[in-house]
Amino acid sequence: MVFRSKAPLRIGLAGGGTDVSPYSDLYGGAILNATISLYATAHLQILNSPQVILVAADRKEKETYPFDSTLPLTGKLDLLKGVFNRIQKDHGIPVPGLKLTTNVDAPAGSGLGTSSTLVVAVIGAFTEMLGLPLGEYDIAQYAYEIERNDLQLAGGKQDQYAATFGGFNFMEFYANDKVIVNPLRIKPEYLHELENNLVLYYTDTTRESASIIMEQQKNVADSNQQSIEAMHQLKEQSRMMKEALLQGRLHEIGEILDFGFRQKKLMARNISNSLIDEIYEAALRAGALGGKISGAGGGGFMIFYCPGTTRYDVIETLVTFGGEVKQFNFSKYGLTTWSA
Repeated sequence: MVFRSKAPLRIGLAGGGTDVSPYSDLYGGAILNATISLYATAHLQILNSPQVILVAADRKEKETYPFDSTLPLTGKLDLLKGVFNRIQKDHGIPVPGLKLTTNVDAPAGSGLGTSSTLVVAVIGAFTEMLGLPLGEYDIAQYAYEIERNDLQLAGGKQDQYAATFGGFNFMEFYANDKVIVNPLRIKPEYLHELENNLVLYYTDTTRESASIIMEQQKNVADSNQQSIEAMHQLKEQSRMMKEALLQGRLHEIGEILDFGFRQKKLMARNISNSLIDEIYEAALRAGALGGKISGAGGGGFMIFYCPGTTRYDVIETLVTFGGEVKQFNFSKYGLTTWSA
C-alpha cells in the first residue's frame, strides 16, 4: 500500500513579509494569498527491511539510512529528515522500514513557498499512514515548528497555512504563533478574470531567502523606521486587495500590486536587484499595470497584472529576458491525502 498526499504551492498577492517575526509579534501581520495548480507531492511505502529511503524525484537526490530514531541533518534532504524525526519522536513510526518519495512542481528558492509546502505534504503522508488526528491548523503549525524550531530555517508563517487550507485566504498573524485564516468567498467570474489577467513569470533564477528574511527581521529589531513603515503599508495593502477582490474592483488590482512592489523594496536591501527592476519596468511598458516579486524576493517568480489582452504583449516582452511564463489555475483545495 502507498500513502499519498499533495499540497498546492501559493502566490502571495498582498502583505508579503508581515507574517515574519518579530514584526507579526509586535504589530500583527496580514497577508492575502491564493493557492495554484502547482504541487508538492509525497508518497510513503512501507518496506520489510529496516531502512529509510528518501528520494526527491525533482532534484534527483536519494539518501538511504538505517531505521534509527533520528536521521542526521547533513544539508541534503533535511526537510524530509526533519519531518521524519519529528513524527518519530512525537508519535513513533511502527513499521519495519519505509521509502519516502517527493516531488515539487517548482524549484526550491523560487518564491512560491516550495519548502513549506513540501513539509506540509510529507506531514500529510505520515498523517494518512498513521491515522494521526490532526486538523488543518494543527498540520500548518506542526510544519511551521519543524521548519523554524527543529531545522532553524528563517521564514514566515503564511506558506504552511496556505498549503494546508488551500484557496484564497486573508490571513492574520499575531504574537504567540496565533494565526487566523479567513477564507474568501470570491465570485467565480471575478476569479476567472483575475486568472486571465495574471501572468506568472519565472526569472530562471533562485535565491536563498533566509538572508533576506534575516535582514528584514534585524531591521524590525533595530527599529529601522523605513523598513517598519513599509511593512505597515504592506499590511494595509492586504486589506486593499481583499476589498478589491470581494467587491470585483479588479481594475484596481494592478495599482495595488504596484504599490506593494515599491513598498516591499524598502524592507530589505536584496529584495530587488537591477535585473528584477529591468524586467518589472519592461512589463509595465508592455501593458502590465503592476506586479510583484513572489516570496521573499531576490529572484524566482514574478507576477504581473495584465488587463484586457495585454498579457500577450507582456509575455512576448518577458521571454526576451530568458525566463519562462508558467501557466496555472487557481487551486480550490489545500492538503489532500489518500492511500492506494
